[in-house]
Amino acid sequence: MTAPHARQSPTARGVLYVHSAPRALCPHVEWAASRALDEAVSFEWSAQPVLPGAQRAEFYWEGAPGSGAAIASELLGWEHLRFEVTEDPGPGRDGGRWVHTPALGIHFAQTDTAGNVVLPENRLRAAMSTAGTDPTALQHELHRVLGQAWDDELEAFRHAGDFSSVVWLHRAG
Repeated sequence: MTAPHARQSPTARGVLYVHSAPRALCPHVEWAASRALDEAVSFEWSAQPVLPGAQRAEFYWEGAPGSGAAIASELLGWEHLRFEVTEDPGPGRDGGRWVHTPALGIHFAQTDTAGNVVLPENRLRAAMSTAGTDPTALQHELHRVLGQAWDDELEAFRHAGDFSSVVWLHRAG
């Protein structure tokens, strides 16, 4: 008779994108991620060309379900830190995306298997209730619940990776 297989806890996966961090903060970001994942981690840092003196990193993580929230919580509120944490959905659980900027704070959204933001019914109903019959107000509310302000602020940082060329346009004259 063979022994039954021990049930393993489901594993979650995701990515931590540190869009910008002051060089002095980099080891602290690694320590915070290590605490959240309960294992030592090390990132490969590179210069963030959008913000001179800042560093950027991408870290693919694996851990217990809820690790994305734990990572975001560890990093929440740090001055001068821009980051995104994703956690892929798994059996019986939604995915998530946490986005943080110094100016806006944190934003959370549920995600589907393709990484799209999913708006739960109650959030849609609240946006409709807040907007009333004003279509411009509804558009504003939907942008808010989708995290558009965070996406707008981070767009330049996302595209300033090592393999993408950023062309800065300056007004002449």
